[in-house]
Amino acid sequence: MNPRPLAPENYYRLPWNMADNAITWLEPTTKCNIFCEGCYRENNPDGHKSLSNVIKELETVKRLRKTDGISIAGGEPLIYPDIVELVRHVSSQGWKPIINSNGQALTPELIRKLKHAGLVGFTFHVDSHQKRPGWIDKSEEELNTLRLKLAEMTKEAGGGRIACAFNATIYRDTLGDIPMLTQWAHNHMDMVQTMVYILFRSINRDEKDWDAFVHGEKIDPVKAVDKLVYQRDYDESVHRNITAQEIADKIRETYSDYEPCAFLNGTEDPRSLKWLLSLAVGSNGKPLGYMDNKFAELIQLFHHFFFGTYLAYTRPWLMKCFQTFFPMAVFNKGMRKILLNWLKNPSKWLSPLYSQAIMVIQPIDVFEDGRQNMCDGCPDILPYGERLVWSCRVDELEKFGGFVASIPKNK
Repeated sequence: MNPRPLAPENYYRLPWNMADNAITWLEPTTKCNIFCEGCYRENNPDGHKSLSNVIKELETVKRLRKTDGISIAGGEPLIYPDIVELVRHVSSQGWKPIINSNGQALTPELIRKLKHAGLVGFTFHVDSHQKRPGWIDKSEEELNTLRLKLAEMTKEAGGGRIACAFNATIYRDTLGDIPMLTQWAHNHMDMVQTMVYILFRSINRDEKDWDAFVHGEKIDPVKAVDKLVYQRDYDESVHRNITAQEIADKIRETYSDYEPCAFLNGTEDPRSLKWLLSLAVGSNGKPLGYMDNKFAELIQLFHHFFFGTYLAYTRPWLMKCFQTFFPMAVFNKGMRKILLNWLKNPSKWLSPLYSQAIMVIQPIDVFEDGRQNMCDGCPDILPYGERLVWSCRVDELEKFGGFVASIPKNK
């Protein structure tokens, strides 16, 4: 038995839901300039949407969902010809524009244009299973050179006003890199506000054991799987599914006091940890500690009370003023621990104290009885037509006109 199992009863269940959420996903394009092994979207060379159509999709968001930020993704949004105009429009509506990018097309000039248009943050996807020109077959540790380059460019060209986050899809063969990646993130708390680990998922079951249905109509499961971009003929001994618990155990190999503070559960299993959030506090290097569930709850409720939305990204300058929260130590246990550690380190008294988020995302799990455990209250909901759908499964809608349900035979 794991000596420190993740216990959702000890964490704050983030209040995000379909109608009121911190973030909403937007795809102005499905065209991309590199290949990522774990991607759920098929690369379409003609995938750019017109700006007017994207704005119509945002009207759907406005009608159906209260949101703090808009994650502009794809495809690769930096090659979308109207990206600056789109960021400006998102900002004009009172939302925080956030760009999810592989960073391949990033330049200082583009960062400056996006900053003036109102961009709040970048989330760069960098991992060793990408086919990125100049970086193919590089290890996760070698890719830290690229991560640092992107972070430094964002800080310098953005004038310190644009938040910088990184995500990486974690596979069985890169699970052992989690301590190193977490340490790299903590070593650069002055530039990297968030680190995200997305746990690899694929359709890799034996199709002959399952029946597949769309809108109640039976379809050929083999043909169905072959049509989906996230189907791969992987060896399960190499790409066996990873859980949030395994990520936490790996982080604790280097940071033994690591502890999450908030989560989103699954739609079928309320104890599953689909989005798992921790908030580290410190200067560059080893954190002084991690905030607790009550701090996470207070921040979300405070932001909703005063601004009307749950909190998504914050400006970098707000992430380096953590000393201003020290008065909360009077009633918050997690804050008292961090304050005590800070007082024991006089060398940190005159240095900025940063907060940094570590997020673990565990995508769809398919149970033995065919139930699909999605993220309950998922922030990556996408406007599709006149409704909102899970962005990770929109490929099913485009290939079959509906979500694919799998049911085990003889059950």
